[in-house]
Amino acid sequence: MEAVRATSAWVASHSSHVTVDSSGIEKVAERMKDSIPKVEWDFEGIHYFDDGPLTVQYLFVLDALNFCFWPDKEMTYDHLAAGLKEALQNDKSAFDADRLQKYTGPELRKLLKWPRPLPLEEERVRLMHEVGFELERSFDGKASKLVESCEKSAAKLVALITSHFPGFRDHTVYKGHQIFLYKRAQIFAADLWGAFKGQGYGEFNDIESVTMFADYIVPAVLQQLGVLKFSPSLADMIESNREISSGSEEEVELRACSVHAVEEIRELIRRKSGKQVLSVELDLWLWAFGVQCASLQHHRTLSIYY
Repeated sequence: MEAVRATSAWVASHSSHVTVDSSGIEKVAERMKDSIPKVEWDFEGIHYFDDGPLTVQYLFVLDALNFCFWPDKEMTYDHLAAGLKEALQNDKSAFDADRLQKYTGPELRKLLKWPRPLPLEEERVRLMHEVGFELERSFDGKASKLVESCEKSAAKLVALITSHFPGFRDHTVYKGHQIFLYKRAQIFAADLWGAFKGQGYGEFNDIESVTMFADYIVPAVLQQLGVLKFSPSLADMIESNREISSGSEEEVELRACSVHAVEEIRELIRRKSGKQVLSVELDLWLWAFGVQCASLQHHRTLSIYY
């Protein structure tokens, strides 16, 4: 994921609306260095897991749909993960490639037991169709075959996903430069690693290559911790709950500067303590901080990459 690191660093050095504060990085690195959590996947018990290929299929469908919950104040990631888990427990063929290509919006709602249209429902259905079609065409209908093709490399897995599945191509153009973020493709690699405890389908010899996941919570957390500084105009947009367009300078800077800041924190912890920490672990720390912070106000963007 060197392209993610390199292009995020480029955005941070040319940013107009978001600044990465070095003193904030120092303070947060000091605060985090003795409290880095080991990744405990599914500590809430909301995910499907059977230690086999069906878990891989479940995770790929889950991460294909893992974006943009905020327009519905009650919808959360937990609802999605638990709903898909129950659907699979009730019908082991629910995520077969041929069936994924046929779901409708109302059928997806029924699958999740959700009483009203989902945020970006048409996009979610389109992505289910895309996943089913390409899995059937290139990987015998199985996400496990996709994973086996990556030769135990998380970086190769992300490259394979983004080359075969357009809905995972989380990149954009910023000030004339192409920027790569690849949130959901990287989350899939991290989910496999966490679920299978670094063994079997989750064995990657380069898990350290995965960056943090550029979403909407972590930028808000980093801003609250003093790592990111926002321009007055951007701060006003966030505070007034105005939508920030996907692909706009502000949106790209929020996400890319977050990636770069976490990499800076990671490197500083390594230099100060000698500890080799993973960006995945730092992301978990920041996400947990954000979930516990009732006053956190995040930016609002309608996008399949969130």
